[in-house]
Amino acid sequence: MTKNTSAMSAGDITPIDSLVTLQSLQLEINHLNAQYARALDEKDFDQWPEFFIPEGRYTVRSRENHERGLPLALIDLESQGMMRDRIFGVTQTIFHAPYYTRHVVSSTLVLGSTPTASVLPPVQSLSLEPTLWVSSTSYGVFRTKPTQNSEVFNVGQYWDHWTRTPGGLKLVSRVCIYDSEMVLNSFIYPI
Repeated sequence: MTKNTSAMSAGDITPIDSLVTLQSLQLEINHLNAQYARALDEKDFDQWPEFFIPEGRYTVRSRENHERGLPLALIDLESQGMMRDRIFGVTQTIFHAPYYTRHVVSSTLVLGSTPTASVLPPVQSLSLEPTLWVSSTSYGVFRTKPTQNSEVFNVGQYWDHWTRTPGGLKLVSRVCIYDSEMVLNSFIYPI
């Protein structure tokens, strides 16, 4: 089985030499991931696209497809506009049985930096810095339907590329790589 060199290769990633920079980034990303999880768990979906740059990318892909470099994804959104459209669909047009989610995220591992040009598929933005921060965070999402027991809904990792903006760190790309080949029903809410 070959690894997807575009998204998970440590070859394009330069380790961070400064312990202060590394700790600062890890603290900031951990805080952002906690806010991200809370926004989704509280169904504050209007906040979700704000974690990304305007041209940010959000992808949900199986581990098998990701490791083989196959582009097939359950969800692949290429901008905040597409994310807002998804949220409108989820909250206004899609009929589904209601449920709650609870995200549990690990401490983030900041892997280093990578040239912006190495992100595939490329993100077209004039505001991007030449270097992005790369991180990996494990996640678990539990789902609870009213009057039913909670169940494990999805488990995997966030493979993230971050950039510094005037508003702080923002996601350029978040790939949610879920471990199981099977998913429960359908993905409605963001992971």
